Amino acid sequence: MAKAGDDRVAKARAGDRIAQQQLWEAHRRWVATILLAHRGAGADLDDLLQDVAVVFVEHVAELRDPQRLRPWLRTVAINVARTHSRRERVRSRQVIELAADPADPRSDRDEAARLADEDAQVALTALDELPPDYREPILLRSMQGLSQRRIATVLGVPETTVENRLARGRKLLAQVLARRDGRAPTASGGGTSTFASDA
Repeated sequence: MAKAGDDRVAKARAGDRIAQQQLWEAHRRWVATILLAHRGAGADLDDLLQDVAVVFVEHVAELRDPQRLRPWLRTVAINVARTHSRRERVRSRQVIELAADPADPRSDRDEAARLADEDAQVALTALDELPPDYREPILLRSMQGLSQRRIATVLGVPETTVENRLARGRKLLAQVLARRDGRAPTASGGGTSTFASDA
């Protein structure tokens, strides 16, 4: 069964468009999960997926080990998300400086609020406030259904670290949702250190 996957990767590396399409469709949801974990606030998931797809088609020939396809796609997705976030920060500053109307102080948050009309969307936008170290394991668990052991393999960290990040990430998410609902967060400590990443 791994052999069939290896053959498809080999065909994709050789430029076989059908094999490339099949591989992309097989891994698209996986890539989307990684992008959701690492994208900047307001980044359009479909746009990011298209960027990853372009990199996949243009550079899959460089993939030497078929078993490394998923780790390679994860790296590509993270790089695309980070590049987009840097561009978006620059563009946002330019928009604020050149086009903002002081009498109409609307921002990207208004658009996010407009879209957040379903519970799932609310949770996703709340996750945007968590550091990637916490977002990614939560999304891999909830959207991909991966076990803690599989997540540890994907992230290259001990399983106990995944367990700690999941537990802490859920607490942070609850605090974000509580704050958005206007309820006082139940954090035991004071403030900003709550979002510090663990090892």
